[in-house]
Amino acid sequence: MSHVSEGLEGKNSRFDTLTAPTADERARQQFVSQLRKHIMVDMAATMRGVYTREVGPQVKKAKGREARNALEVRKAMLPNPYFRAWSALRYTAQELTWSSVLPQIERDLPKLVEAARASATAKRQLGSLRLDPAMQVPPVMLRQDIHLMPGGFHSEFQPDDVAAGAVYHHGTAVFAGGFTLRARGGGVAKSIAEYLKARDPDFKPKRLLDLGCTVGANLLPYLEVFPDCEAYGIDVCAPLLRYAHARAESLGARVHYSQQNAEATDFPDNSFDIVCSSFFLHEFSAAVTRRVFKEALRILKPGGIMVHMELPPDSQTDPYYSFYLNWDSYYNNEPYYAAYRALDLRKEVVGAGFKAAKFFEIRIPNFGTVSAEDFSAVARGEKEAPAHGNGASWYLFGARK
Repeated sequence: MSHVSEGLEGKNSRFDTLTAPTADERARQQFVSQLRKHIMVDMAATMRGVYTREVGPQVKKAKGREARNALEVRKAMLPNPYFRAWSALRYTAQELTWSSVLPQIERDLPKLVEAARASATAKRQLGSLRLDPAMQVPPVMLRQDIHLMPGGFHSEFQPDDVAAGAVYHHGTAVFAGGFTLRARGGGVAKSIAEYLKARDPDFKPKRLLDLGCTVGANLLPYLEVFPDCEAYGIDVCAPLLRYAHARAESLGARVHYSQQNAEATDFPDNSFDIVCSSFFLHEFSAAVTRRVFKEALRILKPGGIMVHMELPPDSQTDPYYSFYLNWDSYYNNEPYYAAYRALDLRKEVVGAGFKAAKFFEIRIPNFGTVSAEDFSAVARGEKEAPAHGNGASWYLFGARK
């Protein structure tokens, strides 16, 4: 039985409050949040207008047709002054997202490390933390700082380090601060869990595994919807897991974290009712994705569900929006992003061993931004979700075993 209360992930734990920004640091973080919102909403809308009015017609005049894919749009947009300004600002805002939280974390890191160490060694723990000193971090994570986060997700500079987890947790709060999705009751994991519940009210999962769980932000909300579910999270990065475990313990959530690669876990066959991930698969090659799908099939119980949240693939978007989404592949240290979005996900899931009839893909509203009736209607396939963009909806895909 979980000890999780409603609205868990929206709360600050005692562990979170061990680091706090000064008034000046908070002001800077709020500025960065609003700058990102301006870039991703106002400027993005203007840039689409630039393409529609200026660049798109130039493509049609030169080729005798409209752009057919993201690469053609990108080639046409690269020289455009507005795109170049927008791109430079977005890159700068991404760097500011992380740098805005570094001073407080560097100042308070000793307290965070000590608290996380105490949680991991306590005689009585709700959940557990299992690390593997021999874990090989995937080369793609060693070559570059994914998402431009300084030091990446894996770097450790002292024993029992949690700095990467702290930067990720507080930085992503700045990242999403202008959109306040959780304040409205939504968020990725909450929306997925509510979708699964609405789609099949008789589905009562007992064990759940989150792949690439980072600090647990997209794991804990599942327990709000399925409070009797036993939760597990895996990641290859020890600093993230130490931080995740300390947060969960502080929040009173029973979660079992372990340092594992999602391509080959040590869980027995038929272990889980749900195997899930959020914003995870696009960080890796198609070959890795295929191995993850096969492993998910192995560890799922019969009747269990594999469900992944990702940005929508090329097949779900027009050429301009694909170009827009693929920005991260070129400028945010996510080299596999564009290639991932080009995959035929049905083909990949079926190729991993799932039955074609059990595959699903759907766009669902961000929970709490539409009425409960409309959300359930979308889950049942009776209504369409809002267009994707800035957290209005989420693209899900997966299959039932």
